[in-house]
Amino acid sequence: MFRSMLVRSSASAKQSLLRRNFSTGSVPERKVAILGAAGGIGQPLALLMKLNPLVSSLSLYDIANTPGVAADVGHINTRSQVVGYMGDDNLAKALEGADLVIIPAGVPRKPGMTRDDLFNINAGIVKNLCSAIAKYCPHALVNMISNPVNSTVPIAAEIFKKAGMYDEKKLFGVTTLDVVRAKTFYAGKANVPVAEVNVPVIGGHAGVTILPLFSQATPQANLSGDVLTALTKRTQDGGTEVVEAKAGKGSATLSMAYAGALFADACLKGLNGVPDVVECSYVQSTVTELPFFASKVRLGKNGVEEVLDLGPLSDFEKEGLEALKPELKSSIEKGVKFANQ
Repeated sequence: MFRSMLVRSSASAKQSLLRRNFSTGSVPERKVAILGAAGGIGQPLALLMKLNPLVSSLSLYDIANTPGVAADVGHINTRSQVVGYMGDDNLAKALEGADLVIIPAGVPRKPGMTRDDLFNINAGIVKNLCSAIAKYCPHALVNMISNPVNSTVPIAAEIFKKAGMYDEKKLFGVTTLDVVRAKTFYAGKANVPVAEVNVPVIGGHAGVTILPLFSQATPQANLSGDVLTALTKRTQDGGTEVVEAKAGKGSATLSMAYAGALFADACLKGLNGVPDVVECSYVQSTVTELPFFASKVRLGKNGVEEVLDLGPLSDFEKEGLEALKPELKSSIEKGVKFANQ
């Protein structure tokens, strides 16, 4: 049951599960480090990565409370060995030898908080962590979860450039939660089994920069323009929906951990040579005039194997694409400026 939790919700789920269930003897050793592992996203993410049979070593880092999380998760009878590291002095040990680094560190959004408020706190945290990644595991894939992703990914890129080890194929903004939400909301309106649904989501990872391509959704359903507009808005506002429902007690931590685990699993499969692993992600890109953009990406042994074209868009989606560009451009520029201060 636990293994199937991480299988992508798609028509190929059964094939994925079959691929997964080979003996661990045939699976390469893979170290995964989670930075911010004691937080609201970090703890459930640590649990989900402990359940993933592709992980042989799970390194949990945070500024406090990590030994307890590691002890707790470490009792689970799955393949990976778990070690908890706490404080700046232990960051190097947490990172050394990592194949994949996942960064959910920082503060979550609370009611009334703007993305600027988030930026002011999380940008500095990301900058410091990426400087350490550049030093201690420069060849690792990096999965950025810390918000605002539209800005933190460009920050990471600039820090890596300064360190002389930037590889655009190895830096990913995790936008999988937008895809997860789009699939869930679409399945509800189209009255189709959610496990069979696929919806690409492009653009960025905040508000209007999130653009689900329901015209490319499978299986196709004949939904009205009004319904598609409402589905788009709900996907864009999914984070706010959860923040308001939790009424000051947190943000979308559990669904984000699930989405982060799905994307990490896809990255590990790619590293291990599993063919045709395609997920949406916010990466360095030339599919539009913007330097970073989320779209479908084929993953492989070097990270990004190919950034796929956007495909045909409806008129509504074309309008949405043009409307999101100024905000996304501004967020990217803000990240670059911060990194170079």
